[in-house]
Amino acid sequence: MKILITGGAGFIGSHTADALLAKGHQVRVLDILQEPVHRGGQWPAYLDPSIEKIRGDVRDEATLLAALKGVDAVYHLAAFQDYLPEFSRFFSTNVTSTALIYELIVREKLPIQKVIVASSQAALGEGLYRDATGNAVLPGLRADADLRRGIWEIQPGPGETGPLQYQATDESVANPQNCYGMSKIAQEKAALNLGKMYGIPSVAMRYSIVQGPRQSLYNAYSGACRIFSLSFYVGRDPVIYEDGNQVRDFVNYLDVVDANLKVLEDDRADYQMFNVGGDKAVTVGEFASVVAEVFGRDGYEPAASGKYRFGDTRHILSDVSRLKALGWAPRRSTHDSVRAYRDWMETAAPAEDILEQSDKLMAALGVVRAVGG
Repeated sequence: MKILITGGAGFIGSHTADALLAKGHQVRVLDILQEPVHRGGQWPAYLDPSIEKIRGDVRDEATLLAALKGVDAVYHLAAFQDYLPEFSRFFSTNVTSTALIYELIVREKLPIQKVIVASSQAALGEGLYRDATGNAVLPGLRADADLRRGIWEIQPGPGETGPLQYQATDESVANPQNCYGMSKIAQEKAALNLGKMYGIPSVAMRYSIVQGPRQSLYNAYSGACRIFSLSFYVGRDPVIYEDGNQVRDFVNYLDVVDANLKVLEDDRADYQMFNVGGDKAVTVGEFASVVAEVFGRDGYEPAASGKYRFGDTRHILSDVSRLKALGWAPRRSTHDSVRAYRDWMETAAPAEDILEQSDKLMAALGVVRAVGG
């Protein structure tokens, strides 16, 4: 097959391209090469030279049509994701581009056999909780007044009996609390509903926190693996937000690639949405200790910084049963992910000011806040 990957110069896209090439497919990449993810707006050296490259914006009709012509399948991985308060950009990049793909397929009668779109665990928000009586609860955003007082756990609302307990959350839940997650819900709906309407097999993939090499060193959105690894690389302790006991769902990049290929090849995936996660709850403190071990930091004990990021989820764990039913399962560990990231990061020779620049940006945006502040 000839396969288009939008955002294919990026982290997940480039690894998916490598796997497709290894299976004998031809790959075309469409990417805008946006700063700060792509320094200097240059094509990254890790892209295989056999890949056909098109530079452009997925929202531009002429560019997107040129990229779609002659391909058999599409991975739509291009996305805007950041802490910047550019709310309309989340929807124009993530949703409008998706609608445009289907518009062009239908209008131009393009014989595309499958469209796979990248959604996000952010669509779940805090995910599913249960109260002490077993009733299902879908919490909203935690109150900043509670966070400033160091109250981290989700508090029961009217008619709910505490304490609340987080649950592994399946694909039936949609409760996003930020613009990125909201845009991903809209993107999922556009892809699956337009796909069904016009007979274009479509799949939506809700990725959890994907970790591994090629994850941008320069994007403030890139999470704990980048921040913690850079911190230990330059010899300082990472900043641990809240109390370090918040639960996260980390998944290895190669497990995500396996999932991407699985839904391409398996017709049972058509018109479905899948969580793609690590199938294991890991606290932020536990993850920091893994990174410390990989970087050879003996005797490290994670300590809370007295800071928090407003808008963060407290606990989140995706239920991946639906994807496992197709024969997929996560096979790599958190240690595998961090080791691979460390090996790649050391070749990229990052400078210490990357962390300082990110910290200043997050503070200026009011995302990072202090307890009692």
